[in-house]
Amino acid sequence: MALIDEKDIKGLVLRVQRFTVHDGPGIRDTVFLKGCPLRCQWCSTPESQAPHQEIMTYDKKCIGCGKCLDACPQGAITADPIQGRVINREKCDVCLKCGEVCPSGSIIIAGQYMTVGEVIAEVMSDEPFYRNSGGGVTASGGEPLAQPKFARELFKQLKDRGIHTTLDTCGFAKWELMDSVLDYVDLVLFDIKHMDPGQHITGTGQSNAMILENARKAAAKKRLWIRVPLITCFNDSEENIRQLAEFSREIGAEQVSLLPYHEWGTPSYERVGMIYSLEGLDKIDDSKVDKAREICESAGLKVVVGK
Repeated sequence: MALIDEKDIKGLVLRVQRFTVHDGPGIRDTVFLKGCPLRCQWCSTPESQAPHQEIMTYDKKCIGCGKCLDACPQGAITADPIQGRVINREKCDVCLKCGEVCPSGSIIIAGQYMTVGEVIAEVMSDEPFYRNSGGGVTASGGEPLAQPKFARELFKQLKDRGIHTTLDTCGFAKWELMDSVLDYVDLVLFDIKHMDPGQHITGTGQSNAMILENARKAAAKKRLWIRVPLITCFNDSEENIRQLAEFSREIGAEQVSLLPYHEWGTPSYERVGMIYSLEGLDKIDDSKVDKAREICESAGLKVVVGK
């Protein structure tokens, strides 16, 4: 059997976003990988959760050509005189044929299989911007550690080229997998959703025990920034923020990033056939954000908001 060149390892990539400034230092390209073990109720990219390709719909782009109806082997797509094109998600077997034939971008395929080499070729086109700004490449998601072999090889190839690397992670992975990826990582952006195990399960579907333990271990090995999505009536209490600040100080985090809740990703839920459970949730009050900053700064932490 022929050996596979490491550059030919394939990963499921949601997208490569160029010229980002919120996913680590400097100007960066962020590689969003598909698949995540958490189900955060406030997730702004629900199309990143499933570990497989799926269809997303943009109804306003539909030109009524009927090609998707003809292509669907399950008869899951119908034309309604009032609603227009209708997709029965229960009948859909995710064969992706509708996305392949749609000429207008009304149905697209979320997630593309790419080799490490293909991603490297794309992100290295922005090398001058990394060099001039102190930037680099970030792997985000979804959850990059859900595709550990791909993430590790991507980072290795980047480090071989002298590019700064950042891992943006929820931390829910076996330490052995995370540790192997960290060998080629310069900076970790580590998401902490809640300090209370029960509340963490309520909000994300998983316990935070492994996450917090991995944060300790990662901080002992690499530079680490804590990132906190501030969610109204979930993790914005002063007690939770105090525990978070103490934990961050204890493990030696370089900074805490407070990310106030927003609804920018809510349209994506309908596009992938999901229901957004936090519909109507109020934006977090500025006074809550200010108080969280004050608590973290009083613990001696560097704090940034919205980055």
